[in-house]
Amino acid sequence: MKKILIVEDEAAIRGFEAINLNRAGYETVEAGSAEEALELFDNEEGFDIALLDISLPGMDGFTLCKELRRRTGELGIIMLTARTQEMDKISGLMMGADDYVTKPFSPSELLARVDSLYRRVDMHNSSKRSGSSDEIRLGDFSLNIRKRTLSKCGKDIELTQVEFQIIEYFFTNPDTALGRGDILVKVWGEAYYGEEKIVDVNIRRLRMKIEDDPSRPKHLVTVWGMGYKWNTEE
Repeated sequence: MKKILIVEDEAAIRGFEAINLNRAGYETVEAGSAEEALELFDNEEGFDIALLDISLPGMDGFTLCKELRRRTGELGIIMLTARTQEMDKISGLMMGADDYVTKPFSPSELLARVDSLYRRVDMHNSSKRSGSSDEIRLGDFSLNIRKRTLSKCGKDIELTQVEFQIIEYFFTNPDTALGRGDILVKVWGEAYYGEEKIVDVNIRRLRMKIEDDPSRPKHLVTVWGMGYKWNTEE
């Protein structure tokens, strides 16, 4: 069954999220704090997605996101926040979140975001289980489509499932300018509610992982006025 960890300190909001997700066929496990969430995650198996409130007692949602991402790149993470400041959204994404939803949100919006992320997580995990060795090699990089791994000079680079899908899109279209809108549709889907800046934040995060100097990228380069491309030229 599709399993979601809900981390929210307000019981009424937590219950609202759980009821709507249960109705949609998800199994939910609830935690009222980050510390409780980590204990549940470490002692239970099968979590596909985590919904994390930013404002938690004790450890906040940003730190919890970072801790969960240290444990796995395969968990889908959505940040839930009542804040509207741009930096809160960017901070969550830079910590390893896949998406964010701003409170107040409707049940339909929450479910649409969760469904979209679950499809990507499920596709990622299904491809890994198939065990094929299809590879794309570009310079020092090797992308294994079935195992869902990326390596540079033989050294593995840890990617989230969203980051992998972005890299896969670039590797199957090398030296081709890809617009932000194209990347958004390809990775997040046509029904995505959010904004194109989620693409920019993920590109920043990827550059930190793959570039020797992220401030002067040689591989994942900007195409001004359009988007980005994977550059194969040395």
